[in-house]
Amino acid sequence: MAVFITMLSLGVLIAVLGIINMMGNISSLHAYHRRRVTEENRKPFGKLVGLGTLLIGVAITVFGALFFAFERTQLEFLVIIGVIELIVGIIAGMAVSFYAMIKYNKGIF
Repeated sequence: MAVFITMLSLGVLIAVLGIINMMGNISSLHAYHRRRVTEENRKPFGKLVGLGTLLIGVAITVFGALFFAFERTQLEFLVIIGVIELIVGIIAGMAVSFYAMIKYNKGIF
């Protein structure tokens, strides 16, 4: 149960940060990214980075839900599906975020 609560809390927190970024508020991002993005590109940059962050948050939340279902049913395939979904979600979210950073910052660092 503790894993479920931890994953649910972490996933929801990250998803909320993604939604905030998608609305154009990029204040939660590193100062480097805030400085390098031009004013007219803040909204599209925030939307893409926010989408990537939202994907990661949803992946963590779904993993937590699948792990909770595993604890209740002891069906091991739920953990396997959860781990695969978590890995794919994190990679997809990072890819979208890195794409935005490369497109609007001309680099990730």
